[in-house]
Amino acid sequence: MRDSHRAEAERLLVRAVEEEVRRSGGRADSAVLLARARAALDGMAANADEEYAAYEQALAEAEAGQQPLAERFSRRNVSTPLLVTAVAAIAAIGADVALGTATGTALGAGAVVAVAGAATTVAKVTASHWPAAHRRAGALGQPGGAEQLRLQWLTALEVRGIRPFLDQQRMLASSTRTATKKPAVAPQLRGADRSAAARRRSVLEQSFGHLPELGGGTSQAGGSGGGPFAGRREAMTQIAQWVHAARASTETKPTVVVLYGDAGSGRTTLAVRAAHHLKDQFRGACVVDLRGDSADPLSTRDALLHLLNRLGAPREQLLFRERSSAEQQVRRLSELYHQHLTGLPVTVVLDDASDAAQVRTLVPERSDSLVLVTARRPLDLADDIPAWVHQLPVDALDPAGAEELLRASAEEPSSGPYDAQSADKVRELCGGLPLALRIAGSSLGPRTAHQLAADLGAYGPVDPVERALWLRYTDQSEQARRLLRRLALAGRASLGAAAAAALLATDEQEAQRLLSDLARTGLIDHVRASRYRLHDAVRSFAQARLLDEEEAKERAAAQERLIQNYADLAGAVIRMVDGKMSTRAGQFGAHGFASLDAALRWLDDESSFITSALRHAEGVNQQTVLGLLGALCDYCLLRGDLYRLGEISELSQAVDQGLLERSVRWRTGIAARQLGELDKARTTLSSVVGLYREAQNDSGTALALCSLGITLHHQGNLTEAAAKLHEAIELQSSDEQAEDRAWSLHALAAVERDRANLAEALTLLATALTLHREGESLHGEAWTHFQLGQVCLRMGDVPRAESELRTALDLYGRTRDGRGEAWALTQLARARLVDGDPAPAVDQLRQALSRHRDNEDARGEAWTLYYLGQALEEGGDRDQAVRELERARTMFSRMRDVYGLACARHHSGRVTRDQRAAQTGNLRNSGFARQLLVDARADFHRIGVAHGEAWTCLELALIDAGNNRVAQALALCDEATELFASYQDDRGSDWARFLRCTLLPFASPGGIEVGSVVAQEELAQLMGTSHSSRDGKLEDCAEALAVMLERGVHLEDGWQAWHLGMVPNRHAREVMGVPVTAPT
Repeated sequence: MRDSHRAEAERLLVRAVEEEVRRSGGRADSAVLLARARAALDGMAANADEEYAAYEQALAEAEAGQQPLAERFSRRNVSTPLLVTAVAAIAAIGADVALGTATGTALGAGAVVAVAGAATTVAKVTASHWPAAHRRAGALGQPGGAEQLRLQWLTALEVRGIRPFLDQQRMLASSTRTATKKPAVAPQLRGADRSAAARRRSVLEQSFGHLPELGGGTSQAGGSGGGPFAGRREAMTQIAQWVHAARASTETKPTVVVLYGDAGSGRTTLAVRAAHHLKDQFRGACVVDLRGDSADPLSTRDALLHLLNRLGAPREQLLFRERSSAEQQVRRLSELYHQHLTGLPVTVVLDDASDAAQVRTLVPERSDSLVLVTARRPLDLADDIPAWVHQLPVDALDPAGAEELLRASAEEPSSGPYDAQSADKVRELCGGLPLALRIAGSSLGPRTAHQLAADLGAYGPVDPVERALWLRYTDQSEQARRLLRRLALAGRASLGAAAAAALLATDEQEAQRLLSDLARTGLIDHVRASRYRLHDAVRSFAQARLLDEEEAKERAAAQERLIQNYADLAGAVIRMVDGKMSTRAGQFGAHGFASLDAALRWLDDESSFITSALRHAEGVNQQTVLGLLGALCDYCLLRGDLYRLGEISELSQAVDQGLLERSVRWRTGIAARQLGELDKARTTLSSVVGLYREAQNDSGTALALCSLGITLHHQGNLTEAAAKLHEAIELQSSDEQAEDRAWSLHALAAVERDRANLAEALTLLATALTLHREGESLHGEAWTHFQLGQVCLRMGDVPRAESELRTALDLYGRTRDGRGEAWALTQLARARLVDGDPAPAVDQLRQALSRHRDNEDARGEAWTLYYLGQALEEGGDRDQAVRELERARTMFSRMRDVYGLACARHHSGRVTRDQRAAQTGNLRNSGFARQLLVDARADFHRIGVAHGEAWTCLELALIDAGNNRVAQALALCDEATELFASYQDDRGSDWARFLRCTLLPFASPGGIEVGSVVAQEELAQLMGTSHSSRDGKLEDCAEALAVMLERGVHLEDGWQAWHLGMVPNRHAREVMGVPVTAPT
């Protein structure tokens, strides 16, 4: 704009401001209003750009044809007259001189001629200029002339720029005067994240249940934890005194008691008894077998992992085991271990230790813990260890203790006279060792004490424990001896009748009878229920007998039967849960399980044994090992036992069998997704897809693609997720892979639901449910009903949604899937929220939140917090709602779930806006809320979720309208309308068009009168069309707005839709108004 034109516009602005001040009765501040107007002048002038351009063009044309008086005296116009004048003057001078006139006179005559010629030239030029100037002035004022265009520009500037600006300032002044500031509410302190603490508390409570039972258990090393216990009461008392003395001290240091003695002396039994006896003084307990005197002692790294697992450390540390150097791993795990147990008193039993440096690493510093170390000899733990260290020898039993143990171990009570001399002889031959006395004493009854002493003495100068073992070994039947020998193949884990039956190639009833017989003789230890384990000394004896008395072919056959039998049984259990998946093709028998619950209980008991057996599966058919490995991995995923899954992963990597490693890595990727490690899960599963493609294994590729698609869905990458799942479904088109295809179908339905394709989602779920039923997959049915319930919630069909979700919950319970149960509880609570019942929803969501924390399901916890925030908002507790939504937002951000993050940002911004508006009475302090919504809109746009982006546009429009940016708000409503139309959401489109109607009177270029008329027309068109998904609240709001428009809207009142509640609420967004045709 030219300076002269700007000055003219400012003069117009000054007059308009003065008129506004007069109209307001002096309430408006003239100086402030004029300063604001001058600052916004360029923006106002932009509204009249078209008129100003025409005015500028006319001026340019006029200036091009205009010739000022100065230009008429240019050289071109006066050169000829001046030349003529000069020639005439010279001629005059020459003539006078020729006639004899004096030179002075001649020059004077020449000068007169020159002056006369110049004057004539000036008069001529001036006379031609003035008529032309008058003609141009007349042309400027004619229609279409520059002057008329100037007036048009100034009129447009006033009507479309200055007046709307003053109207806006009038609205702003009105809202400022009417706003009432409420007293600020003191913010509550945000609580710490309780997820890790809750899981640690739960795991610690359960840790005592993993100790060997006093009624007949054993420790991991094999020493008896229960049964007959004699002669150690003084030692128990001493340990208790040391613990009490440490607790009375002002220093926080652990108590370390080294129990040392010979093998079979009962040091492990003493340690376990002490742990049970003192359990009330500690939060948790754990036994770890260090295998110090074996050929393969447990590494410090594995010991730390075991302790962390039992004592509730974060599970990602147990699943993802770094491949850095052993020293670096031990250092990292040791730091985590000590940090985890700081201030946490627990009992740690380090069984069969031999390395003092290893023990020092495993002593939890900075806590009042009790560390019971069992060893063959005293351990020098150095004086600088920050602990109270005590050495307690576990010697041979005295005569009274030995006699008590013999009586307690006897098969039958003695009916004859007491034979003290024979009892002393038995004690001497058994070396006073509890293990030998217990085994030998089990023969009392059929034998007298004298006979027992004689039979023991017949074996000559051998180790006391071996002497007792030989005695009872020879007492057994051939079948029982064969079982004892072959139990050495089972490793250190406890076992049951199924393993014994496989080793002997007999039925389980016979195997159970033989196990009971061996347990009565003391040759095997009864752990709990029908579980048994070999003591280390007994295992060594049985191993020697196996190598000496059986051929290698028989040993290999027994090992093969063991793995094959367990592969069949474990595969059958998982098949009862997941159905006829391609990974368990051809396995259809239930193998005698009375029910699914009984089958799962069996697998719970056998999982440790299966892991141990897999470590000794050399030479076994690899397809059998793969089946057992896959079933165990699926069990770990079902139970959330990621520690064992990490063990299996390491085992498969050590074996370096491509098929085994692919199978385990696939499950590891799924486990990473369950933990919320979505980036790691995506990387792992992508590599698994590549490995299966290289191996040309289509079924494996499809399953991995399905898992990858689910992971991408959880990350919010819906387009790519749908592509991967479609690819998986194409690979699973055969009838043999129908059950695999069902899992991919219900996963794809979840993606389509979030993409607002509800009709397609319903079709996919109906197909998946049919295939799951045909494939007998209870677990698949559960997840399909779960997804169907969520689709029904999006449709607003709460009764059907609750029915589907309760069916899913029941199926999850039958398959003992705690993670699925927690998700179903979350969605059932959400159903209450959708139905407008927030109070029970809050209670149910808190219960579900606790379940997710117990399962350490980060994604389930985040979504539950998200719904809890909405339920609290509905209940009126906006402050707590904001806190819960912010916690959800933080968790989504940490796990890189873009869709969840966008949803949390959307609702957090919306509730924050409402919270501030409730405090101030207006929407003017919504900067942070607006930024959250802007970020949410960007996220929704990036992942292609039109539903979320459209509703976020409407929430942003409310903020802009409340801050008198009605033009921007109107543009956002128009964008939202286009987005809703892109996926045919009539419900959302209704609200976008309605909000547009509320804004038109204040944003129309023609002013409030024209805007009101246009709003009435558009509102009539909106209400003239009806559909089933229309929000009932909108109809009430439309009737109220029609009355307001009929009576007339006043600029002084401002945009009143927010204050009158004529805006969409949270419930309006819950239901998608897209066309849905239920599948038949």
